[in-house]
Amino acid sequence: MTQSVAPASVQAREHAQQQRPKRSANKRRLNIAAYLFVAPFMIVFVVMLLLPLFYAGYLSLFTTQLIGGQTFAWFANYVRAFTDPDFLAGIGRMALFLVIQVPIMLALSLFFALALDSGRVRGSVALRLLIFLPFAVPGVVATLMWGYLYGNDFGPIAQTFRAIGLAAPDLLSDQNMLGSMMNIVTWAFVGYNMIIMYAALRSIPTELFEAAEIDGASQWRVAWSIKIPGIRPAIILTVIFSIIGTFQLFNEPSLLHSLAPNVIDNGYTPNYYAYNLAFTNQDVNYAAAIAFLLGIVIAVVSYVVQLSAQRRETRND
Repeated sequence: MTQSVAPASVQAREHAQQQRPKRSANKRRLNIAAYLFVAPFMIVFVVMLLLPLFYAGYLSLFTTQLIGGQTFAWFANYVRAFTDPDFLAGIGRMALFLVIQVPIMLALSLFFALALDSGRVRGSVALRLLIFLPFAVPGVVATLMWGYLYGNDFGPIAQTFRAIGLAAPDLLSDQNMLGSMMNIVTWAFVGYNMIIMYAALRSIPTELFEAAEIDGASQWRVAWSIKIPGIRPAIILTVIFSIIGTFQLFNEPSLLHSLAPNVIDNGYTPNYYAYNLAFTNQDVNYAAAIAFLLGIVIAVVSYVVQLSAQRRETRND
């Protein structure tokens, strides 16, 4: 019995030893193919992102003076930013933008996603396309279009008010400018966020809805207790995307500046301020420091939002 098993195990071992080099060669070829596929992205990532990032960090440590040229200044540009009223005003303005605009935009996105997912909306495919369509419009075109609509002298909104005998609101005034920008961003990104939430809703297991239906739960109860908790990761993702987009606001102030030059100054938003410092004031070193500080602010706020969401999920579990 023992003599008949031993040769079989020896043959199996020899067969495995013969197959091992072939598997190693196949694995090596697969690894090489994978690296070749990833290589173009890595090259673009390093050249277009990492190298400019390190170069900007390098520039931010210098100052350029008319007399003396470029000198190493350690963190003087960063210290200067903390006492710069234009930069601090831009950060405060975007914080206000974040607190007001982002909740309104995401609430609208969630409402439309839930309405479409309920299956009770007629023409849901056309409505979904209609809501998403503004996101397909380039930001520059959208801002120019809304700038025309906002115009106090030539815009159709002002003309409509005057036609019915009412005083036209100046949507490009100092008091209304931030709200006008919020409207543009909300119009453009409601559909984008809605698509993310709608896709997450479609991935919730149908067994949960069947159980809720058996229990007699209403649509409101199903939405509150099953759908919204089920898509919480997607909602957090849209919040983080919105935070990043808010602090990078650039198209709106740069294009509306020509319509309201006395309202939008060079530091209206931090991103617009860094652009003007670099390309108008030719202060590249300080602009690099502003850009780095802006990135740190975005990272901190995004991390705080994500951490608070994780802690809330942990408490609920």
